[in-house]
Amino acid sequence: MNRPSLAIVAIFLAAAPVACAQLPFATPLIASPAAMTVHPNSIQPETTLNINAEAKINQAPDIAYITAGVTEERASASEAMSAQASAMNGVFSALTSAGIAAKDMQTSGLSLYPRYDYIEVPVRGGGTRGEQKLAGYVATNQVTARVRDLDKLGATIDSLVNAGGNTFSGVTFAIENDAEIKNQARAQAMKTAIAKAELYAKASGLKVARIVTISEGYEYSPQPVMMARAEMAMDAAAPTPVAAGEVGVTASVSVMFELTK
Repeated sequence: MNRPSLAIVAIFLAAAPVACAQLPFATPLIASPAAMTVHPNSIQPETTLNINAEAKINQAPDIAYITAGVTEERASASEAMSAQASAMNGVFSALTSAGIAAKDMQTSGLSLYPRYDYIEVPVRGGGTRGEQKLAGYVATNQVTARVRDLDKLGATIDSLVNAGGNTFSGVTFAIENDAEIKNQARAQAMKTAIAKAELYAKASGLKVARIVTISEGYEYSPQPVMMARAEMAMDAAAPTPVAAGEVGVTASVSVMFELTK
């Protein structure tokens, strides 16, 4: 290659970086305003309202649960257990005679424990000190029975006592099939939530657009109201009066609403 040709190549190579520097680079992608528009289904925090509501539905009960049994104390453990077993057989017989089915009776408490007396014992040098002394053994047995005929509830309680039962721990009234009343409470709680949302929206110059989320809260049904155990010795000429009253089911709901102008 002659010198003029080399000069031309040198000039070309020197100009190449300049040419490359002038080539346009890729332009960064920038989202257009239309592409940055909020999705129509998204919710803005300032346009939402959270409402908690509850409802309670009352209804006359159709079933009752009673817990009763026997407590016997004897000098030895075996004697105490034998005594309670004999008395408890009478309790079960009384329940059966009152029309309580075997499936509606369940032992709910059975125990045996020693009972001690605390006495003062003389000590050397004068004075006394406390000391426990075995006094006997206490055996208890309890049964929980489901009473379906509430008109016979008082008579059933009396029959337990007459048959040897000497403890009574409580009575509870309930609704056996409570699915319908629970649904009524849920529906009423939801209606209350919607009414409250509409009230707040109107007061704010807005209106309810839609429901965003629904969360079911607690449900409450009556629980056994336990009475202190009492020794019972009754000579009832008439059945024990019992008032069933009403029981209720409470349901709650938490709802998020979207508000709009």
